[in-house]
Formats: sequence, structure tokens, C-alpha cells
Amino acid sequence: MMASELDKGFREFLGTIDAEVRFDEPMSKHTYLGIGGPADIFVEPATVSALAILLRTAVENKMPIFPLGGGTNLLVSDGGIEGTVISMAAFNEVRVIGEDADSATVHVGAGHSLMRLLRFAAEKGLSGMEGLAGIPGQVGGAIAGNAGAFDREIKDVLVNVSVMSVDGTVRDIRKDAINFEYRHAELPAGAIVLGAVIRLGKDEPSAVAKRMDEFLKTKKTTQPIGERSAGCVFKNPAGGYAGKLMDDAGCKGMRVGAIEVSRLHANFFVNTGGGTAADYAELMKEVSSKVKAASGVALEPEIRIIGRC
Repeated sequence: MMASELDKGFREFLGTIDAEVRFDEPMSKHTYLGIGGPADIFVEPATVSALAILLRTAVENKMPIFPLGGGTNLLVSDGGIEGTVISMAAFNEVRVIGEDADSATVHVGAGHSLMRLLRFAAEKGLSGMEGLAGIPGQVGGAIAGNAGAFDREIKDVLVNVSVMSVDGTVRDIRKDAINFEYRHAELPAGAIVLGAVIRLGKDEPSAVAKRMDEFLKTKKTTQPIGERSAGCVFKNPAGGYAGKLMDDAGCKGMRVGAIEVSRLHANFFVNTGGGTAADYAELMKEVSSKVKAASGVALEPEIRIIGRC
């Protein structure tokens, strides 16, 4: 279904809610890779109530829904996305909601930038997230994907997560009621992350900022930060590292169209300009085949691939 084929009633409904609505929106504008065909509908709700109404009405109209974070670790097909893409960008609040001598609790919205959250913590002298420095995207996506680096994951600082079900109901889920795995959080089916409460320790702001900068400097020497990539392409296999397997197999510099295996870190594919999802998928296929032949290991995608075939 393209936007021109949408039911007139649903179009009229979209004009009544407190939200920014665009039709046939290029997803290349909303992904770190700069790749992706058009979404039938792109909606940015401004309020919780607007989001609830949107979800209920979309379900009633059997409209597919895809919640969008910061567009990281995401490959959208060249054919685009059927249905409604929901941007959580407006849910970007952050504030300290409680503290004692040793720690503080912070509420943060799903649409808040993870890097801006780290800078907020550093300015307040709040410690515990420094190892996540350099991870792009928004907090909601970071929670859903249990983002991590340097032996730290976002689950380590979570207290609870606020989610909205497809019927518009909101509930808070305690951290210990969520099954966290490697780059995945097992949240209720169809639920959209609204925000979270995190607990951080206290330290001197300068000390927090210094540790964060050190992690970021380390990452910049080993990963193509600043280039158009979507983060790690493949998951690390048990007891090993996908990047090393790819490097050992001679994958650095491999290229399909404008998509190239980074010469800095083999588990990052870079869009050098004008790349397509088809190019990216083909490079994944060629790289995984080469690694399997060299090591016998079958790599599993970490990047999420969505959209029309």
C-alpha cells in the first residue's frame, strides 16, 4: 500500500491528532546509513494521548506499525516500509527525579539522544553510563536493543521501563521482570517504549567527563565513528568476535556498489555515498560466505532489516 491508496477516513483521522504527519516519507532521511525507501505514513506524535489514539486506530484499520528510534542498527529496504512509522522524537525529556548521598534516579524519554543523556549525566556528576559513549541513537532503541560497549550494557543502570501497548494502555515494567539478552530486551509484543528510569552513582563531573572522553577516544581509534554506518553488522559468536573473524577472512575493504567493509573495523559497513539496501544485503551475503569458508562460523545479523522485499 502506498500513501495514495490509503483509506480516506484514516487520512482524515491523521489530521485530527496532535502529531506531525508526512506521507511517502523517504526513510533515507531517518537512518544513520542514509538508506531506505518511502514509508507510507510517517507520524511524530507530540503527546502520550496522541500516540495512544494513533495506535488504537491503526490496529482497528489493520495498519502495520513500526516504532522508530534514532535509525541506528537499522537497514530499511529500498522498497520502503508498509504502514505507519512512528517517530518517538518528541518524547525527549530528561530530569533528575530523586537522589541521596550516593546516587540519583533520572527519568528519560524514549526519544532522547543517548549521547545527550551521557552529557547530561557528566554535567550532573552522575556515573555509570560512561562505557556507552559513542553509541548513537535514542534511549528507546538503546533499551530495546540492550545497547552496550566496554562490558557495560544499558540494562545495568535501568530501574524500570515505561511502555505503551497497542491498545494505548501504559505500564511500568521493573528491570528484573525483563529478560535481557545480548543486544535484545524481551519486551511485551507490540509494546512501544515511552521512557525509563535509571539509577546512577555520584562522582565529580570532571571525573565522569574524563572517563567518558577516554571511552570515546578508544572507540574512535577502532570504529568508523562519523561515517555512515549502522553499527555492528553481525553478532559476536559465542567465545569470539565477528569483526576478528571477518578481518582474518580478509573482508576489510570488500565492496558492493557504494557499500564497503570498513578498513578500520571489519564489522562495520560504510555507505560511501549513494549506497542501496540491496548493495548492503549483498555485501552481508558475500562476507558471511567468506567467513564461513574460512572459519566454519555462520554469522548471525545484528543489524535489523525491515521493509518491503
